[in-house]
Amino acid sequence: MIVVVTYIVPILAVQHQGVSSSAWDTGFWVTVAGRFGGQKLAVFMTAAGVVAALSTFNALVLTLSRLPYAMARDGFLPQVFVKENGRGAPWVAILICGAFWALAMVLGFDATVMLDVLMTGLSILLEFASLIALRIREPNLARPFRVKGGYAGAVLLAIPPAILIALSCARNHAERVGPLNAFTLGLVLILLGVALYFFGPRSRTES
Repeated sequence: MIVVVTYIVPILAVQHQGVSSSAWDTGFWVTVAGRFGGQKLAVFMTAAGVVAALSTFNALVLTLSRLPYAMARDGFLPQVFVKENGRGAPWVAILICGAFWALAMVLGFDATVMLDVLMTGLSILLEFASLIALRIREPNLARPFRVKGGYAGAVLLAIPPAILIALSCARNHAERVGPLNAFTLGLVLILLGVALYFFGPRSRTES
């Protein structure tokens, strides 16, 4: 709820000042700050944006680098991703993830957002699918948090984010990444992940 409010209140304040949403673009908040608060406020907004971006990037590095680490421990990726430093940080996974994120900078803001919405959104939908599957297969499974409403409640909970993700993909599907659009590139990466799951080292060993 707090996150929703922090997004809605500034947008409503800008609209109240008569700024059209059609003028919104990358760096828009700095422009608004300079228009209504002068150069000092614009500089402060820029600094705040840099701090926010670095904080978000740091959080993503610390969390998402655990995914290849966990996959390597389960046998789906090479064991080099399991290597840790003296403090227990998976340094190989962090370096490789950081390198790919740095390469993503050349794609441009819009294409990067499209890829993020597609892949992150679908991973969230997989979590909802897991919730529904567990409701069906393991109805008596012990869990500290419960979603009320039974099977219908679990399905209804997944519908709004699914619609939002579909609308985002439909609106931005034409963003280009070289000869491909971002939507197509995202689907290719997702299919590579599926292939890795079914034909990776662990799958070959188990077969």
